[in-house]
Amino acid sequence: MTTEKVDVLVIGAGPSGTVAASIIHQAGYSVKIVEKLKFPRFVIGESLLPRSMEALEEAGFIDAIKAKGFQQKYGAKFVKGNSVCDFSFKEQYTPGWNWTWQVTRADFDKTLADAVEAMGVPVSYETTVTDIRFNGTDSVTTVEDINGNKSEIAARFIVDGSGYGRVIPRLFNLEKNSNLQPRKALFAHTVDARRSMADEPNRITAVVHKPGTWIWIIPFSTGVTSVGFVSDPSFFDAYPGTPEEQYRAMLEAEPYTRERFRDVELVFEPRILQSWSATTDKFYGEGFVLTGNVTEFLDPIFSSGVTLACVSAQTAAKLVIRKLKGEAVDWEKEYMEPTMQGVNTFRSYVMAWYEGTLDKIFFSEEQRSEVKNQICSVLAGYVWDMSNPFVQNHDTALKRLARTIELTQIIKQDQ
Repeated sequence: MTTEKVDVLVIGAGPSGTVAASIIHQAGYSVKIVEKLKFPRFVIGESLLPRSMEALEEAGFIDAIKAKGFQQKYGAKFVKGNSVCDFSFKEQYTPGWNWTWQVTRADFDKTLADAVEAMGVPVSYETTVTDIRFNGTDSVTTVEDINGNKSEIAARFIVDGSGYGRVIPRLFNLEKNSNLQPRKALFAHTVDARRSMADEPNRITAVVHKPGTWIWIIPFSTGVTSVGFVSDPSFFDAYPGTPEEQYRAMLEAEPYTRERFRDVELVFEPRILQSWSATTDKFYGEGFVLTGNVTEFLDPIFSSGVTLACVSAQTAAKLVIRKLKGEAVDWEKEYMEPTMQGVNTFRSYVMAWYEGTLDKIFFSEEQRSEVKNQICSVLAGYVWDMSNPFVQNHDTALKRLARTIELTQIIKQDQ
């Protein structure tokens, strides 16, 4: 069996793996990526956040992405009946990028992988990790290609950006259940011939269909729009038939989507994704670090997946470089804690969305611009800005604000 030697083995060629690989490669270390699937391949997570742009820029990917002509995204809109709450990233509290992209992930991920290959990082597609043996921080990984050929890769460190594949957590029994309620999504890409250009296509729209059930609408630059329903699995039981029959009936049942998507042409048969939330006890170990969705995937509502993937990879890559230089790295303090800061902030907003707390805030008659801008920064992915009270106190600030709005409404009614 042949053995290839590299400084760093990266598992997964998605945004997390390619960002990490690029940054480490730029520091002068040899890197190899192994990817289980053949690219391009379909995956959800089509709406990026501005904070991810900082990681993509450091990885050297911005020009390659711009060349693809993806739909630029400047904000996020939330709709409930006749009420609309529109966030513009240009008004966010935290300085930084104030725009990003909405992307077909098959094309986006292939763009990043092609870019990192062009930099000199080899990517082996359709290659599965079957075993990893650690000797301190050094490792020997056994991989198998699509033809059944096995080989080994000796590395000084491993970055696991395998996403839903969760390679190291599964090999070493590190997985645990998330504390988020299991949910289900039914979604498709649609040929959006009736798209209104008044407030689109440069933002994602989230429509509150009923408590606990919402719809994402993500327009692409091609005229195709991604539309998906997310809810408790029991919600879908009310709609019989095939996935397409269910999907069309749900579009018809929501006034906001009824006319625009009636009899719409589907690019592919509606697909189902469910029970996606998962996590692990530790995001690092001797000789490896976990990045992106392999650490924890929350929920699609605030498009946090790619941002957490890119930023965790950006952070991890710099620490790996220091480790390879022989410097001491406090993985708990320098990686686990900041990664969990981002995850937990987004988690608070996900839970507040499904509990109805954000419903009271977003659709309140009175909107304080300062507060809205601070919340906007979270929606832009700036969940590490501790000067923002809605980041620093993410677990309590939303509840206090919702309660204040409730009390104000009660006082007005009594007057």
